[in-house]
Amino acid sequence: MPESDSQLIARVLVSDDHTAFRDLVHRHQSAVRNFLRHLTRGDAALADDIAQETFVRAYRSLAKFHGDGRFSTWLLGIARNVWRNARRRQRDEVAIDQDAVAMAEDSSTHATDLRHDLSLALRELSPDEQLALHLGYQQGLSHSEIARLLDWPLGSVKTHLLRSKEKLRELLAAWNPRT
Repeated sequence: MPESDSQLIARVLVSDDHTAFRDLVHRHQSAVRNFLRHLTRGDAALADDIAQETFVRAYRSLAKFHGDGRFSTWLLGIARNVWRNARRRQRDEVAIDQDAVAMAEDSSTHATDLRHDLSLALRELSPDEQLALHLGYQQGLSHSEIARLLDWPLGSVKTHLLRSKEKLRELLAAWNPRT
C-alpha cells in the first residue's frame, strides 16, 4: 500500500529522505504542471521550469507545511507564487498562442472547431473566472481549497464559478442542441 503524503513528508522532515520527496514529486508533478500550463497559456517549457522551481521551494520550506489542508493545494499555492514572480520578470515577452497554432494545423475537424469555440469562450471570462474554473474542474479542488489557495472569500469562489459556467453556457449554446 502506498504511503500517504503525510507519511512521506514525515520521512523527509525526520531523516531528509530524498526518496520520499521524489515520491511526492512523482505523485504531484502532473497536477502542478497542468496548473502551470494553464497559467502560462500553454507554454510547456516555461511551465516545466516553474514546476521545477516549485518543487525546489517546496523541499526547502516543507517544514512550513502544517497539514491543515491538502499537500497538493499547498504545492499549487507555491506554483502560483513562482509563476507570479516569473511573470513579473517576463512582462515584455509575448507568449505564443498554442490554441491558434493547433487550430492552424488542423482546422477541418469537428473537435477542432469545438476547441476553437471553447478557447474563444474561455477568453471572454475574466482572469479570476478562468482561474477558478481551472482549479475547480481541471485540478479538482473544492471550493474551500480554491478559497484557501487564492486567499479569496468562499463566496467569491462560488460566484466566479457560477458566473463562468453561465457565461460558457451562453457562449457555447450553439453546441448544445437542447437549449
